[in-house]
Amino acid sequence: MAPVTTPLQIGGQAPLIALVVGIATIVLLLVVLDLPPFIALVVSGLAVGVVAPAIAFADVPSEFAGAFGENMAGIGIPILMAAIIGKAMIESGAADRIVRFFNGVFGQENSEVSLFSSGFVMSIPVFFDNVFYLLAPLARAARSRTGRNYALFIVAIGAAGAVTHGFVPPTPGPLLAAGEVGADLGSTILIGLLTGLPTALVAGLGYGYWINNRIEIPLRDAMGTTVAEIEEKVETPTSELPGLFEAQLPIFLAVALVASNTVVETALGEDSALAGFTGFIGDPNFALTVAALSAAFTYYRMSDLSSDDFSDELTEALKSGGNIAAITAAGGAFGYMLQQAGAGDFIAGGLQEIGLGVIATAWLIAAGVRVVQGSATVAITTTAGIAAPLTDAMAANPAYLVMAIGAGATFCSWYNDSGFWIVKEIGGLTQAETLKTWTVSTILIGVVGLISTLVFSTILPLA
Repeated sequence: MAPVTTPLQIGGQAPLIALVVGIATIVLLLVVLDLPPFIALVVSGLAVGVVAPAIAFADVPSEFAGAFGENMAGIGIPILMAAIIGKAMIESGAADRIVRFFNGVFGQENSEVSLFSSGFVMSIPVFFDNVFYLLAPLARAARSRTGRNYALFIVAIGAAGAVTHGFVPPTPGPLLAAGEVGADLGSTILIGLLTGLPTALVAGLGYGYWINNRIEIPLRDAMGTTVAEIEEKVETPTSELPGLFEAQLPIFLAVALVASNTVVETALGEDSALAGFTGFIGDPNFALTVAALSAAFTYYRMSDLSSDDFSDELTEALKSGGNIAAITAAGGAFGYMLQQAGAGDFIAGGLQEIGLGVIATAWLIAAGVRVVQGSATVAITTTAGIAAPLTDAMAANPAYLVMAIGAGATFCSWYNDSGFWIVKEIGGLTQAETLKTWTVSTILIGVVGLISTLVFSTILPLA
């Protein structure tokens, strides 16, 4: 049966029409009407399907639902387990123990280095907002003790956490993007660290030192928390926290299990007997489940919660993770509808005519979506669907395409991004201070991340 067309589908500009309809619908629903992202993405995806000639009109809802299901199958369990890891590490004190370790390594006089390192490492398995919730109070306590450097502390935490959140799986965006473009997860983690570290250093410590010499941000009470309360929490005896090995174990397990499969398949081949075993333990669904069990055990051991209360706490974490998983899968389905409409090829052709390559094209799309609707995760998942057909044109590892998308999707966090308001409210900043610190830092992450990706993909393609 031939697809049923509508008047808007007729003509050679259908991909452009579909893209304009999709972006306009997202802006209307997210920015103007302020609807929840999941609802906005579903409605926008359906709207794109209506004007896409490749999809029969009657099949639009089922096509979107099928794409949503496929995306959820790929990222649902890892995201839910990552939510448990974040909750458990924070509540058990494991995350705080890691922070103290970095303080011991770099010294109290180099608080910005320890905060930067903590944010960079912890945002690999823990969502950015949770990391900022933990580290911002420590930054405020450090500001209280030293009487200076608060702008530096905020930028160091924010940039480090934002980079690994956007570049390194198993955080939701890069995890789904890797699947969309066919990038090996282990390679994506390694390349994410390779390109992300210099990006975070420039946008975090580099810019942090520069802006700290130009503005002085006073310490204010924020979110009902006083400096005295923060210092009391920070000064909890180390003996009452988990040991360093136990605190780091969830991070180690997640990375080691996933990386083991990449190493074995590279060294021995996908058909080797050992690859069959590592394929099981290195699957993100299994690896993140093991990491979550490790973190949850530490949380239960360190708390005085009853079994019922402990179960309730984990359920709350799963509720938060479920919302993120739903938004991420819906964003992927929205990108799929745009892909089916031919928007990716249409945009790529137009941009390549003016000399842009695959990596720059993906970055520009992600940055545009990010600035328009605010969510880095939505920008990543949307662009991944559009850019997936471009992978074959790359001479480098497709994981570099994930990096370009992540850099573009982190570009310019401002009023329409929830991260902007988290930094402002938890940090106790004014809007102007947040724009000068956090917003400029994310602009640098986008630009430096693109440059870093282009450089490493040229000198170390890892194809």
